[in-house]
Amino acid sequence: MEDQNSPRLRTVSKTYPPFLLNQFNSEFPFILGREIIYLLATKGKAVLEGPEWEEIFASCIGAEWKPSNVGLDDVVLGNTAWGAKTVKSSVRDFRNLVKVRLISGRNSPVYSYGGTIDPSADPNVIGDLILRIWNERVSSIREKYKNLRTVVLVKSTDLSQVAVFEFETIRYDPELFVFGWNKNKNLEGYHKNTGNKRFVWQPHGSQFTIIEDVPNDSLVIKLKQPEPLEKGKILDAMGFDKSWISVEKREG
Repeated sequence: MEDQNSPRLRTVSKTYPPFLLNQFNSEFPFILGREIIYLLATKGKAVLEGPEWEEIFASCIGAEWKPSNVGLDDVVLGNTAWGAKTVKSSVRDFRNLVKVRLISGRNSPVYSYGGTIDPSADPNVIGDLILRIWNERVSSIREKYKNLRTVVLVKSTDLSQVAVFEFETIRYDPELFVFGWNKNKNLEGYHKNTGNKRFVWQPHGSQFTIIEDVPNDSLVIKLKQPEPLEKGKILDAMGFDKSWISVEKREG
């Protein structure tokens, strides 16, 4: 008689990320704060751009910084990759952050599919193409890494406070969204069920922006502003003298 029981299968081990979403270890905020304070003291100005944030975040979690053209796997740790984003906010207290707008690459239907695009085109057709480009980009990275996240640094103008949070980097089903052209002739995408705006796409330059909710468990860090280091004192501490510089003149 044929055995009707379910066959026994070998256990397949799951691949887990290095930590749960937004559950940074207890030292993370202090390492991050130290890096930003050092940056403020040495630069003398409150400027922290994307590549610096990628490198700092990698250092904070003991990961590898691997700048990527795609922008979705700039930081790698084991089976997990992160795209790192920075965005400024004028909100006075970052505990009250609600949403952020993240520039998420250039999605050009003209480059990817050919033809031309203008505001007379069906917005839902164009929106579908935009999301397909994004989805393909995400799929290509997920072929290499089991876990894919985006880590965001929200920063005040003077870097006196920052907020950090993660979310899973996902593909978007075009069927769940409705698109329309706004008065500036940019394409906007809204979730059909909630009516919330999720996407903005600019035909000129093909810039694609995703609007994300800021999770309640975001990490908010407030920083004391350091005194800028004096250039002369730094050079003296290094033992700098003119012998470090050689000067030559071209002949001819």
